[in-house]
Amino acid sequence: MSDAIPFNKPFIVGNELTYIERAVRLGNIAGDGEYTAKCAAFFEQQYGIPRILMTPSATAALEMAAILCDLGPGDEVIMPSFTFVSTASAVVRCDATPVFVDIASDTLNLDAERIESAITSRTKAIWPVHYGGVACQMDTIMEIARRHDLLVVEDAAQGVGASYRDQPLGSIGDLGAYSFHETKNIICGEGGALCINRPDLIARAEIIRDKGTNRKEFFRGSVDKYSWVDIGSSYVPNEISCAFLYAQLEQINRIHQRRQEIYERYWQAFADLEADQRLRRPWIPSDCQSSSHMFYLLLPDNASREALRQHLVDQGIRAVIHYVPLHSSKMGQQVGRPHGDLYHTTDLSDRLLRLPMYFELSHAQQDRVIDATRDFFESSPPG
Repeated sequence: MSDAIPFNKPFIVGNELTYIERAVRLGNIAGDGEYTAKCAAFFEQQYGIPRILMTPSATAALEMAAILCDLGPGDEVIMPSFTFVSTASAVVRCDATPVFVDIASDTLNLDAERIESAITSRTKAIWPVHYGGVACQMDTIMEIARRHDLLVVEDAAQGVGASYRDQPLGSIGDLGAYSFHETKNIICGEGGALCINRPDLIARAEIIRDKGTNRKEFFRGSVDKYSWVDIGSSYVPNEISCAFLYAQLEQINRIHQRRQEIYERYWQAFADLEADQRLRRPWIPSDCQSSSHMFYLLLPDNASREALRQHLVDQGIRAVIHYVPLHSSKMGQQVGRPHGDLYHTTDLSDRLLRLPMYFELSHAQQDRVIDATRDFFESSPPG
């Protein structure tokens, strides 16, 4: 269908192609060139983060975080099951165990009230995930972590530009991770960043990022040659990706404003359906500033969700479900441990449907999504 509405669509908003050409002409596209430095400086200055290391993906940033947490066999990390696989796989790569804790029914974030009961003598860290760019209860999480001497790693893959009590997501925990995958708000195809909020972790993070070598020290002139000094991998992004990303960062306010407009139109369009208890809209606590990363609907049950999804597909509209809970996956059952019955995780994941959400979604296209969704409910009697 030629006029189909995709779920997501990559976009160019400014000088992306110009900066890519300039990066090539500067002759350093392998990594850590001018645009990589500019992207890192942007986040350090705008969000007050002591050190940002750009990475090829948020997955890479989370893998670096796992190493910096000194995870190993027998260690446990508390996290939600309702998250992308990278949150858990980064922990498993260090032979540690993800401990899956249920989500809160309102925000779909890690339920801070359930964390403490999941802590054991083997717990090493808490990895909260800011679902949809809406912050977890970070004050509570940080207080628990400090009381039990645990590290906190924020999976803020969806949270670039969002905040909790005026603190940018990614700047609150010991470490944080951003994503610039093409499905995120600010994009470069694949890309990420590691947020380092503890200065004592910076030097080792630079080594881990550069294949376990002290090459950064060599370039700074503090050693006369560089060698292999620690565990690491190739966690440096290519300069072309960062050139594209920097052009997007120049327009970050415009991008966030447009996404907020789309979010608000969806929010208003389905208010009466929520009032009639036909569906539930997302909820943002008053102390959170969302990134407007996604807009989802929670249907009464799985059958309703699947019926609406198929109805939209028939209208040429791609709406998608989200995560299959990790504790129910083949690998999750092998390498993870659920804490409690994870009722909300299972229930809400079965009922959630994400609507198209991207920068270039026009009013006319969004109206089509809204009208098609409302048609579904109007043709389906309540109850």
